[in-house]
Amino acid sequence: MGHVIAVSGKGGVGKTTLCGLLIQYLCENGKHPVLAVDADANANLNEVLGVEPEITLGELREEIERAGVDPRYQIPSGMTKQAYLEMRLSDAIVEEDDYDLMVMGRTQGQGCYCFVNGLVQTQVQKLQSHYPYIVVDNEAGMEHISRGILPMMEVAILVSDCSRRGVQAAGRIAKLMNELNFKPQKTGLIVNRVPDGKLDAGTLEEIRNQGLELLGVVPHDDQVYQYDCDGKPIIRLPKDSPVRSALGEIVKKLGL
Repeated sequence: MGHVIAVSGKGGVGKTTLCGLLIQYLCENGKHPVLAVDADANANLNEVLGVEPEITLGELREEIERAGVDPRYQIPSGMTKQAYLEMRLSDAIVEEDDYDLMVMGRTQGQGCYCFVNGLVQTQVQKLQSHYPYIVVDNEAGMEHISRGILPMMEVAILVSDCSRRGVQAAGRIAKLMNELNFKPQKTGLIVNRVPDGKLDAGTLEEIRNQGLELLGVVPHDDQVYQYDCDGKPIIRLPKDSPVRSALGEIVKKLGL
């Protein structure tokens, strides 16, 4: 069975960037093929990786839902919606040399994401045996955790910036996983965008207060910001990038 690594945290702390670099590290170190899962309705892991999905699970759900009502969406005669869905699910996976990407995406208009969340869960369970590693970029906050979308996670990586709010959010996610009796073999915190790569006393105090294990820190790097502004995939950062180097050392400590 594939090792499931779930990445979670407060919005805006750079977890998707680190998720993309984690996927890159695994691929470059012979851990491929990796299944990358963007489990966020506001998907952007594909931009970090520099690929474009043909269709997201959310768009596929809309296609199935509107078939027979909207002439743009047609199911072949004699085929049930479920059979058509099963046939089309492979189109929702972008196949690259060393990894495949599945994007949750969002439904259109009003309505909840229950069906699409369910698709993510069933697809991960179905595909888990096909990949040595599955890396899941969860949406910001706690919903995916509370829904039990990834109860089989082996490694839970919580991401925060240097703010107390970010660390507190990571602590709440860790506590929720414990309450729901999730038992990843490893749970820890990465603090991202750290000035000069050094945490101040206040941040360290809050990490201790939350009872979190600090896996490591990733320094602030203006080059990441510039790549984002220029629309360049973050995984194209040079190999000597301090961000890539720091994350690589953290992954080595995890033994992945």
